[in-house]
Amino acid sequence: MTNGLRAARNAREWSQERLVREIERYARQHVLTVASLASLHVYVSEWENGRRQISERYAKILRALLGITDDELHGRRTSAVAPAADGYDELVSRIDAARSVSLTMVKTFMDQTELLRTVDRQMGAASLIDQMTGHLATLEDALTFAVLPETRRPVAQALAGAATLAAWQALDSGAVERAWRNYELGKRAAQEAGEPMYLAHATAEQAYVLCDAGRPTTAVELVRDAIRVGGTHLSPRLKAWLYAAEAEICAKAGLADDCRRALDEAARWLPDGEEARDPDMLSIFLNEGHLRRWRGNALALLGDDDAVDSLYDALGALDPTFIRAAAGLRCDLAQAHLARGEYEQGREHLQQARLLANRTGSVRQRRRIEQLTQRL
Repeated sequence: MTNGLRAARNAREWSQERLVREIERYARQHVLTVASLASLHVYVSEWENGRRQISERYAKILRALLGITDDELHGRRTSAVAPAADGYDELVSRIDAARSVSLTMVKTFMDQTELLRTVDRQMGAASLIDQMTGHLATLEDALTFAVLPETRRPVAQALAGAATLAAWQALDSGAVERAWRNYELGKRAAQEAGEPMYLAHATAEQAYVLCDAGRPTTAVELVRDAIRVGGTHLSPRLKAWLYAAEAEICAKAGLADDCRRALDEAARWLPDGEEARDPDMLSIFLNEGHLRRWRGNALALLGDDDAVDSLYDALGALDPTFIRAAAGLRCDLAQAHLARGEYEQGREHLQQARLLANRTGSVRQRRRIEQLTQRL
């Protein structure tokens, strides 16, 4: 319990005082009754030092504020082995129940993932931790006890999409081990479903975990492997997305020529028109405006003067509901201006990025903002 709460608080660079104020603010917004500020200070200290158990009432608040699971809050390591069913009667009952999973129910699973994706895009991942954890558990349970391939494949596909979304949310919240495990879950589910597009997408996103961990060279190898794995099964928009991801990661690895080559490939594969969403891969949003932003981001990482124009074009075309993307774009603009020695403009964009990152609770973006701030 001690390490879980303290680690999550430190990941957000919150003091105990800040956590107390956030608990009080959350309770006020959601009309919940909590202890006085003085008592909350004592509670937080005792929770972190193991002298007081966290009640479910406060655990629910802390999970929402910090974007962590109950196991992470209490410092418990989850087992990779599913719990055994209690006896043959229980096992058979669950297998029989899994047989009733219909295409209608699978669509319901997909719709739930889509709802969580929309809320995440607009509000951030931290507030969704309980819903996402429960959604994944339901899908894993359905797949665990489904027997025949015609039932397992559609459930596995739904799980692949949900696990990849959950992994990205975990990465954004600073829970890197959970992110890695969820990407592995998404890849296994995609393999079982026979869905190379889902496998390629999960693999490419997993490369960002390596990149953030300071292993950009290995990340480049992984994202290129994702393109190879997808092969001829990739839709043009997903292929463009994968090349854009390769370009960004190559830029972080300092591979300027490879970055520009990948950007050219992304532009070559991207379908014409304003449509952004891939009907074959609902998690993929990419059109000319998005690619301009990605190009600007990669060029900014390389210190290229052309980055600024691309980024301002992307800012003008950005969907206002993409809050996290807007924060990232402001960071990109700050980085591009700082590379040109334009510190006042860089400071203005960092201020906007910080406000947006605070709205979504993004630990990953806050970390980047602080790194850029040190350059001012």
